[in-house]
Amino acid sequence: MTLEKFDRTTVHFWVPNVFEFKGGIQVYLNDILSAAEDLLEKSCLKNIHIFVINKLDKGRVKPPFDGTYFSFAFNGNSPKPLQTILFSFKLITASLFQKPDLILSGHLNFASVAYLIHKLLGIPYWILVYGVDAWDIKNPLSCKALRSAEKIISISGYTRDRLVSEQNLNSDKISLLPVTFDIDRFQIGSKPNYLLERHHLKHNQPIILTVARLDASERYKGYDQILRALPQILQVIPNACYVLVGKGNDRPRVEALVQELGLRDHTILTGFVPDNEIQDYYNLCDVFAMPSKGEGFGIVYLEALACGKPVVGGNQDGAIDALCHGELGILVDPDDLKAIAQVLIEILQGKADHPLIYQPEALRQKVAEIYGYEQFKANLAEIFQRFYPRSDSA
Repeated sequence: MTLEKFDRTTVHFWVPNVFEFKGGIQVYLNDILSAAEDLLEKSCLKNIHIFVINKLDKGRVKPPFDGTYFSFAFNGNSPKPLQTILFSFKLITASLFQKPDLILSGHLNFASVAYLIHKLLGIPYWILVYGVDAWDIKNPLSCKALRSAEKIISISGYTRDRLVSEQNLNSDKISLLPVTFDIDRFQIGSKPNYLLERHHLKHNQPIILTVARLDASERYKGYDQILRALPQILQVIPNACYVLVGKGNDRPRVEALVQELGLRDHTILTGFVPDNEIQDYYNLCDVFAMPSKGEGFGIVYLEALACGKPVVGGNQDGAIDALCHGELGILVDPDDLKAIAQVLIEILQGKADHPLIYQPEALRQKVAEIYGYEQFKANLAEIFQRFYPRSDSA
């Protein structure tokens, strides 16, 4: 890592990774960098240089991030057993040498280092929080880091409210920065014939869809609950089918559950689906359902809404924010199989008491207004405006 001093206001941005893996957190962090780039180019943010210190990526910087507003240090080539130690050393060394005006910790796991640097050098720091990473925190140093942060940026109101309750934090120090997404990638369309043929489905067959990584650590997404509710749905809608898009190490267990419930003729596990087919799977379905209870936000809800689909989410996590407390979709108790089945039956029969979910164009327009990229940039600019009074560029 080559350390360079900057004459401008310097923000150190510590991230787990951004470029070489595309999970939800990585996409969110990339969107923050892209929005910051746009704002800096248009002088909406003043005289800031962002130094990104990246724990896991190995050194490939993708456009448009160049040396004008950003510089990068990568830690991914370090030996895996030493990665955390060497990354922490980089964070401390860079802070001692450059003395940034602000540290932005892109994950709560890094916040304890920010807290220690703050105690040593007085450098203020902000923390980004998402979902389960910030719920029910027991580590004393992480709790101290949360309480001493100048600002916490939360992906959802649900996570903010849990932090306020569990950590006794002042809600005024927590700013919301909901996710954005590339709505142009998701268009309203008819059921694609090639997917109907691939999966031996009929055009008028009612289809329930979930898009989720099938990882044993992410069973909270609720695909089990859809499977367990499906027999009740089939009693009323005998030709209904559940399509589960995603791959992961939980698939063998899911396959066994499908077999146990006798649902082989009514369940399709697609495995990996390339990006250029995801939109088509949304358009294949009649309702998107993910009754999760551990989701920090859930960008898949927005993607389904952009395709004009009715959406069902859980009422115990960040889906509450994604669906705007029920304005954009239906929230259901993820532990209540009867309620899940009843909601899906009503939607598929066109009887749900929520007129908006049957108006594809209106759904798409709403989600664009609330979660579009321009709104995301405006939200980010507003958060950083509060930083300027302390900086020389005010």
